[in-house]
Parts: sequence; C-alpha cells; structure tokens
Amino acid sequence: MSVILEKAQKLFLSDNDAKVQTGHEFETVNYLVNGKIGIIELNRPDKLNAFNQTMRSELQAAIEMADNNDDLRVIIIRGAGDHFSSGADLKELVSAKHGIEAQLLNEYKPFLSRIAQSKKIYMAVVQGAAAGIGGSLALNCDLVVMAEDACLFQAFAAIGLVPDGGASWHLVNKLGYKKAFELCVEADKLTAQECQTAGLVNRISDQASLQDDAFAWATKLASGAPLSQQYLKRLLQQAQRASLHDTIRQEALYQQFCFNSEDFKEGVNAFFDKRDASFTGK
Repeated sequence: MSVILEKAQKLFLSDNDAKVQTGHEFETVNYLVNGKIGIIELNRPDKLNAFNQTMRSELQAAIEMADNNDDLRVIIIRGAGDHFSSGADLKELVSAKHGIEAQLLNEYKPFLSRIAQSKKIYMAVVQGAAAGIGGSLALNCDLVVMAEDACLFQAFAAIGLVPDGGASWHLVNKLGYKKAFELCVEADKLTAQECQTAGLVNRISDQASLQDDAFAWATKLASGAPLSQQYLKRLLQQAQRASLHDTIRQEALYQQFCFNSEDFKEGVNAFFDKRDASFTGK
C-alpha cells in the first residue's frame, strides 16, 4: 500500500473509503479515487477547514486532477472532522497585503468556475457548518447532501463583510430578494431542512449515514450516460438566464448531440433487452 493510502486510512469517514484505489498527498486537502468517484476532502479540521492560501491552491490542484481524470464521473467534496468549512481563515484574511478583491478573483473564482463549467457532476457533502465562502463552495456544486443537524451560515455581515464566492447569486435566485436580504443582513443560519425546502439542498441524511448515503447516490449517478449528464448540466445552467424560445433551440441542439452518440444506441438496446445500460461517454 502506498504512503498516501496508508495516511488516508486514518482519515476515512465511511466504509466505502476503505476501497480507495489511489490518491494524492496534499498538506490541507485529501484527494482520493474510488472507482468512478473522486473524493476531495478539505483537511484542516483543527481550523474547522478554514481556507488559507495553501488550501485554496491545493483545492484548485485537486479539482484539476479530478476533472482531468476521464475515468471519474462524480466528484464528492467534503470536509474532514465535524464541519464542512468555516469559510476564510480570518487570521490570514486580516493580514492580506493586497486586499481581498484580487484574492477572490485569482484564488477562489478559478476553482468555483471550474466546478460550474466541468463536464462532471460535483456533489457537496455537508456536516456541521458550511459558513462564509465554505457555504459558497457547497452551493456551487451541482448537488448537495446535508446532515440533518448541519447548517448554512451566512456570517459575512457579522464581521462587516458581504457575501462572496457567488453566494448572493445562489441565495437571491432560490430564496428571493427579501428572504436572501434578511438572511445576509442578520448574518443568520439556514438549517438543513430550511435549505432543502428552499431548493438549496437536495437530500438530508442523519450524521451517522451521511457519507455512505452520499457515496451510494454518487455511485448510482456514475453509472449514468456521461454525455447526457454533461449536456443537461450545461442546458440547465443556460436555462436560468435564457428565454423559453432560446431554451427550446438549445435543447434541440443538445438532443441532436446525444441522439448521435453510441450511448443513446446502448440505452435503447438496454431498454429493449431489459438490462442495465453500460454507458461509455461516446
């Protein structure tokens, strides 16, 4: 067993992690591969997985590694310890020499944009608090699974800041202006149930089964048709800002791409053969 796998064994959060095939050693991030599932784990549990410069850089690197691995279909992002992430490391933040704007645009935006633009499915698995830009990271994923006692914490206003990392976009689109304003100006929390009701979270699990439930869902999704998944991800993102007329045209275009694929032929054959389809992404 490699050194990284031996080290990772001590940090496993579920029985599924014991099947990890490979990984890469970072200082503040664990990157593991289990079949068609990539697992990226924020690993500063003693700091509540707060983002410092090293973690920002390593998360970007881990996401690039996962995104460039053609064997992976679903990428899970989670936090080690009791919390997903408490947001930015305030001790580092207050000593930022060049202000926060450049940091947000040059060190956070690249990995947030990479997730949004990726052909793969990204799933955030949230326990404890997802606060500040940690919450933004979770909301930026395609899917979110949350522990029943977890929360989304918009703490920015409590220290005189405003939401960042795209949080304001997600919140106002899901909650509406008035509720989003109240949440942010009060520096308040949303419970897991409130997040699910608002459409910010897909599923809720109890803490004990959170990781296994998320992995089971990721495994199911990883058996789906990759071309269909990547085009529907792009289509739904575009539909949020497009007209009905333009959306119908875009659907027709992507449908033609999928119709021409080997996966469509396999899906139809599997349907008539009454068997599970084996999709290849071609």
